[in-house]
Order: sequence, then C-alpha cells, then structure tokens
Amino acid sequence: MTSSESPTLAAAGSGIPADGGKKPGAPLRRVFAIGAAWMSAWWSIIGLLLAPVLPGHWLPVLLAAFLAALPLLFLGRGFAGAYPSAAVRMFIFRPFWYVQMGLPLIASAGVLGFLAGAPFGSAVSAGRWGLLLMAAAFAVALVAGYAGSRWLQVRELDASFPDLPAALDGMRVVQVSDLHVGPHTSRRYLSKVSRAIQAARPDLIAITGDQVDDYAPDVVHFAKAFSGLSAPLGVFAIAGNHDVYAGWAPVRAGLEAMGITVLVNDAVELVRGEGRFWLAGTGDPAGAGRHRGRGGEAAPDIARTLARVPAGAFTLALAHNPALWPRLAQRGVHLTLSGHTHHGQLSIPRLGWSLASPFLDLAMGSHREGSSLLYINPGTNYWGLPFRIGALPEVTVVTLRRSPAGQGFVQITPKRSEFAYP
Repeated sequence: MTSSESPTLAAAGSGIPADGGKKPGAPLRRVFAIGAAWMSAWWSIIGLLLAPVLPGHWLPVLLAAFLAALPLLFLGRGFAGAYPSAAVRMFIFRPFWYVQMGLPLIASAGVLGFLAGAPFGSAVSAGRWGLLLMAAAFAVALVAGYAGSRWLQVRELDASFPDLPAALDGMRVVQVSDLHVGPHTSRRYLSKVSRAIQAARPDLIAITGDQVDDYAPDVVHFAKAFSGLSAPLGVFAIAGNHDVYAGWAPVRAGLEAMGITVLVNDAVELVRGEGRFWLAGTGDPAGAGRHRGRGGEAAPDIARTLARVPAGAFTLALAHNPALWPRLAQRGVHLTLSGHTHHGQLSIPRLGWSLASPFLDLAMGSHREGSSLLYINPGTNYWGLPFRIGALPEVTVVTLRRSPAGQGFVQITPKRSEFAYP
C-alpha cells in the first residue's frame, strides 16, 4: 500500500480494523497539558535569551513554539483511533519528536552558558552562544544519526554449548528485531534487510518482536516487505510491546497470514537431521499492563511457555524483552534471543554503555548465567526518529556450536561484522 492509499482498503480482507485496534477516549487533555507544560518551560528559556535581539522580539519565539506544538493535535487524533499516513508520520510526527529531543538540550545549553558567563558580566551573551553552539551540534548529530540508522550491519556470532546435540552443530539462526514497519518506512531499506537475511543462509529465521510501528494496519506494510522470507526450519515471530500497543490480535493475524509461525507462551519441537531441539516464544510484559485489553494472550507466562519442553532438552527461546531472561535461564533454556532496548539508539560498544544502560540491567550485548546465554539485538530498524550512533541496526547470525572436548562452559563469541550493501 502506498502512502496515498486508504488504510480501510488495505485492511479489508485481512482481519485488521481500519482504526488500528485503538479505542477512542484516550486522556487527551492530560496529554495536551503535559506536552504544553514541557514545551512552555523550554521555550521560555529560549525566548528570554533570544527575544531581545530578534525582530519582533517575542513574536517569532511564540510563533515557533505554536508551530512546534501543532503536531499534538495529530497525535491526539492518533490516540483517538485515526490511522496516520506516511506523510503525517514523516512531516508532522517526526519533526515533533526532533523538537522534543532538541528543546531540552538547546535550552539547557543556554542556561549553562548564562551561568558560566555571569561571573564575567556576560551572562546573556554567553547564554545565547550556548544556545547557538548546541543547536549546531544537535544538527550535526541528527545528520550522523540518520546515516547510522541506514548503515545496516550483519553480525555473526558463535554460541557454544557442551551439550549441544551433534546434529545441531553449525545450525544458523538469523535474528531480526524491532523493525517497527509502517507506511513511512523506506522500502529500499526493508528490501536490503530482507536480502541480508536470505544471504545469511539461515536454517531458522527469528523475528523477536515489534514488527509494527504502533498501529495494527502497519502489518500490511510488514507483509509486503517480508512475505518472501523462508528457511528450512521455518520463520518464527513473537509479540513485542509495540505489537501489543497496536492491538495484538490483528497483528498476529496479519503475521500468520504471511505464513509466519507465531509463538506466544508456546514452544514447538524442531528437527535438523538427527538432532532435535525446542523453540519457545514468550509473551511480552506490555500485555500484562494497561494495554492488556489490546494484548489478550500476549502477557508473558514462562511456565506455560515451557510446559511442553522435556527436561534437559536443548531449548532456544525468543523473548522480546530481555528482562524475561533470568526466569528462562532458571528453567534451563540454553539460548535466549531478545531485542526491545535498541541499545538506546546511542551507544559506545567498546565501553559496554548505551543510552539504555542507566535504566535497564540488561541493556545490550551478550550475557551468561550458569549454562544459559542471552543475546540482545540492537534492533534492525529504529523507533521514533531515524537516529542511531554506535548502536547500528543489525541482522544477527547466530551459529550454534558444540563446545570442544574439555570445555564445560557456554559462551557467545563474536566472529565478524560486515555492512550490508544494496
């Protein structure tokens, strides 16, 4: 479906409500009040510093603030159930989020400049310079972040286990996560992702949640981009928090209509040669929260997820939120593939730090607990803003290995990374 086509037509015959599964009556006044207070505070600082030297003084500042706040009306319509087109998301939502990210940085730089200049009698002048320098730095970062959001890398890892069935040695699991597909997502980029997946020669393809970008009809665009995926052992997907927000039932129906096997609190036994293993998929914590009405069965239930898995069987789990991994590890799951964190879309990999690190215990990279391993994919696309620095989008290729004789521990070993070119 192109951006000009009706979402009603796209949803017809697919079981997807044209309203995206969202219910009207959201607390719009609260959203407006919080948004207005947030923006007013930062615009006031900017105005106090710049208005005296601008033509018209406060008039251009107030006009800029008004234009920056207008997207709240469209966001309100989205909360009320309207399906936003590609144009609305790109030219209204995206500038709005750019402003929300830049306002506090630019205004704070003005305040710091003001304080630094105060002892020298040049507080206002130093504050203005702080504003301008931060605005310039912010613009450069946006350009770099946009380039990073399109710099797709294919990362190969070996996951070694002493008890891996011999027939599974060399099995390749290709993981993508957090694709957040919508009508605004670059078709060229999604095509590059699809080609990178297939070029990795997967035995199994794992899509670990957040297939859509907040609205259930987005699954139509996901299907157009990835309906050609195939692997000998199958293509599997699980629920992510944004799939729940969108309305899990229609999103699931759209994925299954593509031929994808959806695992939510369930597991299946798979066979490769003479080797057998279990693939499990969890629900997502968003399904147990205030979005439960749209999440249905998507709330995580680890006991139910592993109920059919025999004790000691080699098990691979897909869990969108890595916070579920400790409970999976306790139940003997060998390898868990997660996403969700995006590595904050800003990270310093060599330091093991990301923008998500201050908020999450399991924010990025690989982790080991006993005989269980976790890998957190940084996301294969972006959410909100096309911005990635350090945390590049990734197609992950995990090759299962049987540990050498005498090596009794499990580990994830990075092998190589290469960029996926068109």
